[in-house]
Amino acid sequence: MSKLNTVIFDLDGVLVNTDVFHFEAWKELADRLGVPFSAEQADRCRGVSRMQSLEIVLERSERTYTLAEKEAFAAEKNANYRSRLETMTPDDVPSEVLETLAELRRRGCRLALASGSKNAGLILERTGLGRMLDAVADGTMITRSKPDPEVFLTAAKLLGAEPCECAAVDDAEAGVQSARAAGMLAVAIAGAAKSGLGDMNIASVKELLQLFE
Repeated sequence: MSKLNTVIFDLDGVLVNTDVFHFEAWKELADRLGVPFSAEQADRCRGVSRMQSLEIVLERSERTYTLAEKEAFAAEKNANYRSRLETMTPDDVPSEVLETLAELRRRGCRLALASGSKNAGLILERTGLGRMLDAVADGTMITRSKPDPEVFLTAAKLLGAEPCECAAVDDAEAGVQSARAAGMLAVAIAGAAKSGLGDMNIASVKELLQLFE
């Protein structure tokens, strides 16, 4: 395998934590529809597309909905979610994330984002994280969601990197599967790491520095 020289990060749950915003926005929709929605369901929504998440939210509904209704529900949720993202600031980025990104860059690593979210640009803008990345691949640039490898491969292509040169970091099962399918070193963090899903399983992003000593 070629020497690793690139790190490609998922966004939510890896560089920033917006899970609570997702939960609140989906819960607001579910409550309006009178549909039970649990933390377990919210966890299953991590790492998958908005419409896939909506199906999870509606799975305990007593009625069915048309595609047009579902699209309206997804748009409603996204508007609620984005209103919460607008409150984010650079202070919402954990200090160890900032320190790790800075040190990786100092060691000559190329850094990119691979997020299925179409709201990634807003998050990067509000938090200032965009200034620390060499490339961004997000949901506006792909047609297939994780676990398909498209978003990781797109990020690598933007950098001119070969997959075998990349470590891909994700906190969701679908993301780890996506990284592995892309032919990258799959680094699992948070929930995915606790399940031992990655080629490397880490408790915090600073452990990535071990790969580039």
